[in-house]
Amino acid sequence: MKYDLCIAWTWSFDADFIQLVQDAFAAESLNLLSVNLENIDDVLLRVQRKEIRCRIFLDRASDADERFVDMDAWAKRCRALRINPLEHAKRAWNKATMHLDFIAVGLYVPHTIILSPIKSEPELPIIDFTALGRPFIIKPAHGGGGDGVIIGSGSEMQIQSARMQFPGDYYLLQQKIVPIQIGNHAAWFRVIYFYGRTFVFWWATDSHIYTAVSADDEVQNGLSRLREIARMISKICRLDLFSTEIALTSEGKFVVIDYINDPIDLRLKSKTHDGVPDDVVQKIVSELVCQTKKTQKFSIRKLFLRYFS
Repeated sequence: MKYDLCIAWTWSFDADFIQLVQDAFAAESLNLLSVNLENIDDVLLRVQRKEIRCRIFLDRASDADERFVDMDAWAKRCRALRINPLEHAKRAWNKATMHLDFIAVGLYVPHTIILSPIKSEPELPIIDFTALGRPFIIKPAHGGGGDGVIIGSGSEMQIQSARMQFPGDYYLLQQKIVPIQIGNHAAWFRVIYFYGRTFVFWWATDSHIYTAVSADDEVQNGLSRLREIARMISKICRLDLFSTEIALTSEGKFVVIDYINDPIDLRLKSKTHDGVPDDVVQKIVSELVCQTKKTQKFSIRKLFLRYFS
């Protein structure tokens, strides 16, 4: 059997998003295969027997469970359109790599010192704190959701203690960026990107509340640059769906803070106060349907040309 879309997921809070996709696909008579912790072993068995194929694959699970890595490999063998292919995602998950790539294309990022894993370099090198400033941010090169991130650090002892948490990972010491104030908002933004579409929000770093940036605010404050930056990031990381955090400083610089979030949080605002506004999640689902239908039409056209040309 050939499915139009396969979604792999493990996070229980993804259930509402998955339900929206299921409803949208049912309305368009499209086939959806939802793979989660309950059916992954059965699905992998069907994969081994070559009983199933798919046109599009969306991976929201391989970062959490190794079994789902085989699903990405299967989708690649199927020549499916993979949203956020795993080989690109793994590279994007490395903040140290992305930091250097962003600098190379001229994006503004916080002043950063990259430290080797404490496992391979136990002693802390001599650090010039002049440009870094105090307090600064300590974060591991990998991981998301704030895991291992220490805000307001200022001592070498704190750095060494942090490095011990993930001894095999590189660590970033980053300058703390202070955004300007625009009206009632701190100029700290989260931008969601999906297949060329961008959704821009004021981002409250303490409460993680999304507030949509209005068209008037965008024009009056020159915030269209945020969309340009998100598109630049998409070309660097080669991901189709991600979010990024950007702050506007008193020097007029848009500084990319949290480089790439993948998989992105798609909890609904109607279900949790710090979720993504429902209309934006629905637009993402609609775009997913659109991409699926395009792929379906392309497959039919290829089949037609093969037999009738």
